[in-house]
Amino acid sequence: MDACGFTYFVDSDGDLGGLWHGRLFYFLVLGDEGEVLQVRGQWHREASIERLGEILELCNAWNADHIWPKTYARVRDDGAVVVCAEVTVSLEHGASDTQLGQLLHCGLSTGAMFFEQLDQYFVDPLRTTP
Repeated sequence: MDACGFTYFVDSDGDLGGLWHGRLFYFLVLGDEGEVLQVRGQWHREASIERLGEILELCNAWNADHIWPKTYARVRDDGAVVVCAEVTVSLEHGASDTQLGQLLHCGLSTGAMFFEQLDQYFVDPLRTTP
């Protein structure tokens, strides 16, 4: 993270996270032996449950056309829809610092591309002139 010049935080669970272009991303180490790296981003807006069908269509279309990131929606207990994007890579056989940097950049850049598509489809009413 430092070598890439990222500004980040460590949360109470010990996970690394940060904001990139106003969007929250986490960098998680998963797997039984910490062999899996995941870059997971969350769209900076929430949607109502009534928009879930449209969001799922966009996620499915993205997933059909792109290798990364995997995109999906989660419905919270209060009915709010949260949209996520993640790049998950097994590093069981190791990776160089350069490869790790590329994976971090890949997760951030492809996640940002998907979120930009969401922003274009679901225009923020506060960004338009009345």
